[in-house]
Amino acid sequence: MKKGKTMLVLAGLATAAMHIMNRIEYTRSTFKNTLSCSSNKYYEWRFGKIRYHKKGAGYPILLLHDLTIGSSSYEYCRIEDELSKKYEVYSIDFLGYGLSDKTDITYTNYLYVQMITDFIKTIIGRRTNVIASGDASPIAFMVCHNDHDLVNKLIVINPQSLYQLNQIPSKQTRLLKFFMETPILGTFIYNLHSSKAAFYKLFQEKFFFNPNNIEEKDILTYIEAAHTPDHNSKHAYASYIGRYMNANIIHALKEINNSIYMIAGSDKEDNQTIVENYVYYNNAIESVFIPKTKQLPHMEKPDEVLNYLSVYLS
Repeated sequence: MKKGKTMLVLAGLATAAMHIMNRIEYTRSTFKNTLSCSSNKYYEWRFGKIRYHKKGAGYPILLLHDLTIGSSSYEYCRIEDELSKKYEVYSIDFLGYGLSDKTDITYTNYLYVQMITDFIKTIIGRRTNVIASGDASPIAFMVCHNDHDLVNKLIVINPQSLYQLNQIPSKQTRLLKFFMETPILGTFIYNLHSSKAAFYKLFQEKFFFNPNNIEEKDILTYIEAAHTPDHNSKHAYASYIGRYMNANIIHALKEINNSIYMIAGSDKEDNQTIVENYVYYNNAIESVFIPKTKQLPHMEKPDEVLNYLSVYLS
């Protein structure tokens, strides 16, 4: 009996300690307010407010960021202003990311397809070019397939492999999502995945080829995006690791007849095979590799990416 009481006390203390650490991590991660911007606007979508900003004038371009932990429209900060000199540029935060609402729901590919479709129809109001990065690429492909009148040219940057996209939620990933969404333990685990050390490792190993190109602001902004406004930030990540954002897009890929361009990091693992698989199902896709880059060439080598974009968008 005494041993049981001791265990309960220790468990209670551990829970209290995790709760305190969670609050400290939230405060430390958001006090710089790096995501704040005077040009922020909000689209009142039926599932929550979507943060976006609009720059420039001309033919519209919609920028869709990756869906990895800490992602937001900040991903395009190094090319957005240059693009806005010739185009009307819209940059958004997906629901569950950045400064958009982060509700306690399951985030899926189909939810985001509807979100982008509604955004183009309601806010942009005309056919647009789309630039999509990483895990946002299959969403852009589905939007093109479902309503070909919405998208003109589609440019994807390092899309997820078709093999990974075919992996649906399993018993194991559902359990992983469940634990990630628990109030204290799940938040504690999420904070470990979104710490400063974790983001440095992510940038060094997967995002950038040259660690010297990583800026302190990049890390701080990803940390803030992963923790604003509170612990609800973890729900999109829980759906992401639970594979709820995956969808088989091969059928859509075969039928799309838009102009499609692919920009790939030459040093991202297995990227040559990934690009070849996309071209196999749609041989109209044009592709180019940016040397000495990985997942985020538009952040690491923005000038080279802009050069190719100027050709593709002209």
